[in-house]
Amino acid sequence: MAQLVFVTGGTGYLGRHVIPALIARGHRVRALVRRGSQAKASRGCEIVVGDPFDRTTFAHAIAPCDTFLQLVGVPHPSPSKARQFIDVDLRSALESIAAARESAIVHFVYVSVAQPAPVMQAYQHARSQAERALDRSGLRRTILRPWYVLGPGHRWPYLIVPIYWLLERWPSTRETARRLGLVTVSQIVRALVDAIEHPPDEARIVEVPEMKR
Repeated sequence: MAQLVFVTGGTGYLGRHVIPALIARGHRVRALVRRGSQAKASRGCEIVVGDPFDRTTFAHAIAPCDTFLQLVGVPHPSPSKARQFIDVDLRSALESIAAARESAIVHFVYVSVAQPAPVMQAYQHARSQAERALDRSGLRRTILRPWYVLGPGHRWPYLIVPIYWLLERWPSTRETARRLGLVTVSQIVRALVDAIEHPPDEARIVEVPEMKR
C-alpha cells in the first residue's frame, strides 16, 4: 500500500537517493528542509520548511504520515567531528523521536551505524544513544546499521575491498568483516524502501549482511 513518509535529511546524501525511489514506487514523501534549501529537495515531494533541531517547527506537519524516516547526519563522518555527532546527529534524532511520538507515527525508521567497531567511537556513541532513545519511546521501529555507504563522492573505500575479501575468509575475522562491510548506496536505498514497506510488529535491526542480500 502507498504510504505517506515524513523524511528529515532529505537533501543529504541518502535522502537525495531514497526519496526518488519512494516516489517511483507510488509513495508520497513529505520532506523537512531548512529555509533557503527548498530548491535542493527532490522533485515530486512535499516540502516542509523547518528546523530539524526544533520539533516545534515541524511537528505540526507529521500527521497523517505513516512512516518517519530520520536521515539527518554530519556529512563525511570522521574522528575529528566528534562534537558534531552530538550537536547534529543525536540532537536532531532526539527531536525527531519526540515529535514522532507526539504525533503517534506508526513506524520510525532510523539509519544508525554498525557496532561495535574499533574506530569512530564518538560516532557510534551518538548513534547508539539515539537507538536507546528510540527504544524507550515505544515506537514501532526499524534501525539500519550500515558501516560505510559507497556512492558518488564516497568511493575511496573501494581501495580496501581486497582486504575485506581476505578478512571474510579467516574464521577469526569473518563475522566482524561482514558486519562492518561496505554497502552501496543502491543497496541501502533498497533496504530503506523495504523497511518502510514492511514495518515490523515491534522492532527490527537490519545489519550489513542483510542489506547486501
